[in-house]
Amino acid sequence: MATAAQIPTLLAGRLAVHFANVPGYPGGSPGQLAWHEFVSFLEASRIVSAERGANLLSLTRTDAQAADALLSRAVRLREALRSAFQAMIRHERVGRDWIEPINDILRVTEGHDELVSDGANWKLEFIAREGGLDWLLAAVARSAAEIIMEGPQARLRLCANPACGLFFCDTSRTRRRRWCSMAVCGNRHKVASFARRHA
Repeated sequence: MATAAQIPTLLAGRLAVHFANVPGYPGGSPGQLAWHEFVSFLEASRIVSAERGANLLSLTRTDAQAADALLSRAVRLREALRSAFQAMIRHERVGRDWIEPINDILRVTEGHDELVSDGANWKLEFIAREGGLDWLLAAVARSAAEIIMEGPQARLRLCANPACGLFFCDTSRTRRRRWCSMAVCGNRHKVASFARRHA
């Protein structure tokens, strides 16, 4: 089970955009995706419960081949999303090579949504038609497909902090959001601007 300090803060506004940022959430840096980072993302985005997350963390010991296969698909999907989102932000065409990893997941993860009880409340959960672990990426792939279909209406942005590089969806009323997080990059910019003015 991931601790609160290990679970990424989801700032991007949409699931696929959150996933494109993993592990580059504030305080982290983009790079290779580790198994524990992937599981932390699944927990933070409520794709899996903390209990299921703990079971997934142990998969590297109990079935390393299955964990490696899923992580490889996840990395391929994440890199395709980053490339597609960068193209959308630049108003460029989204390449077929970036769409294929999304379609691969959508093909494999046929199933349906179902209401399930967690004891006290009801939640919507994806029930995969087949076994395996690829269903863990199904919601991310569906979110990515929706964003790409929306095109410019998805309001994808890149954080204005050049050292950050995180994507987000601008859902602000004025459509002028500049930062992945005002509390992180926005404040850093304000502090730096203040220091320059009073130097």
